Amino acid sequence: MGKIIAIANQKGGVGKTTTAINLACSLAVLDYKTLLIDADPQANATTGNGFDLRNIQLSVYDCLVNDTPVKQVILETETPNLYLLPSHLDLVGAEIELINHPNREKKLEQVLHDVRDEYDFVIIDCSPSLGLITVNALTASDSVIIPVQCEFFALEGLGKLLNTVKIVQSRLNQKLAIEGILMTMYDGRLRLSNQVVEEVKNHFEDSVFHTIIHRNTRLGEAPSLGKPVLLYDAECTGALNYLNLAKEILQRNDLTKIKNIDKTFEIEENEQ
Repeated sequence: MGKIIAIANQKGGVGKTTTAINLACSLAVLDYKTLLIDADPQANATTGNGFDLRNIQLSVYDCLVNDTPVKQVILETETPNLYLLPSHLDLVGAEIELINHPNREKKLEQVLHDVRDEYDFVIIDCSPSLGLITVNALTASDSVIIPVQCEFFALEGLGKLLNTVKIVQSRLNQKLAIEGILMTMYDGRLRLSNQVVEEVKNHFEDSVFHTIIHRNTRLGEAPSLGKPVLLYDAECTGALNYLNLAKEILQRNDLTKIKNIDKTFEIEENEQ
């Protein structure tokens, strides 16, 4: 049975979509069949994998609202082993259309029921909100990764998200676990970045991933070309960071297919 991991934080601009795209790609490159679900109406995980929204005929919206079979909607990406359940701007209306639906919080879980066994991992890119679609993602997931940027307001809103996770655990999905807190946008030249990392580690201890995502030019450029960073520049800091994150998740879950998998690389902080 595939493991479903949501990438969630209601705070915008923390690297959710960047993490979803590049973690999913890294797992696929490491020979794990992976499904990336774009559960954000902005559809950046869809365009970030090279798909033009004007050509998207069916999306996750159709699965949730129109009961379209998910196998009819899943697309094959340029990356071997990586598949996409695309989003569309239509998804912005799904919360209203589902409001009177029985078991409305479990629609995505029902959608994925017949396909989760076909994948090693399912990664869900959540929208920057704690609305019904995000609750659906948390209800359908085995665990959640929380990206936190290495900036002054890093912990702002984190308590609210963790409280939402507790509510989902108690009422909808007892198996939901915190996969880890991921520090993003790290700049080792800044004292503030190091202070934030230290503060988050002091608060959350072993819940924080060892892997830290550095600020990286290539990581920012890749989405404009519709590519995960591994397909754009496989040797850049961003690509190595996300490969390390994938390996760390595999190690934490004792799922690695690769013997003697390397521990995290030491990355030069000024590397592009």
